Amino acid sequence: MIFFKLFLKVNQDGSQLSKRAVGETMQASSTQLRCAMSHAKLPLLMSLLALMVALPIAAATQNPTMKGSDTASDHAPAPKPLIGMWTLVRCDNVYPDGRRVALYGPDPEGMWLIDAQGDYMMQIVRAKRMPFAANDKSKGTPDEYRAASMDYNAHYGHVGGDAMVMRSHILQASFPNWDGKSGTSSYTINGDLLTYTVGKPSSGAAEGVHGEVVWRHVHS
Repeated sequence: MIFFKLFLKVNQDGSQLSKRAVGETMQASSTQLRCAMSHAKLPLLMSLLALMVALPIAAATQNPTMKGSDTASDHAPAPKPLIGMWTLVRCDNVYPDGRRVALYGPDPEGMWLIDAQGDYMMQIVRAKRMPFAANDKSKGTPDEYRAASMDYNAHYGHVGGDAMVMRSHILQASFPNWDGKSGTSSYTINGDLLTYTVGKPSSGAAEGVHGEVVWRHVHS
């Protein structure tokens, strides 16, 4: 009986010791785990920070509308004499021998709007155009499609420059070859008339033709 009591006491003491040992071991393991997680989080946080810095830089490189790219928003405002509304007087192709061709027929119509920041919209159109017989844009004949293309010109973008030279950047144009193009041209203002030349017009450039366009300032 005495031996049994001693054995029971020793066994109970051992169980309590084992429990304490297990508890201490679990506490130590938990501390080590938290430390390991803290160390593991540091590279993760550094990676996330690097990603946050890299994403705007990559976006600026890929997105041409963001600051730092050569777009309309980065150009200087338009010269004051250009600001306002203009209506078309004429739009001619001039050949090397001096011959002139009214590119959009007699008395073409057009409007050119330029704001103080230099953002502009321009439309030029033949006064009398051929309608589509089918009354459906998707069912035109080859002649109708050709006339629709040749008798209309529109684009928008940014214009700047100084008192003698106009610098333009086209964002989108009805003639897709002009999309994203930039160029310079000299211009003159005589009273309400503004005249400028187009070095390579949308048609006839291969024959050495240059364009001459005249606009009239509309006063509000």
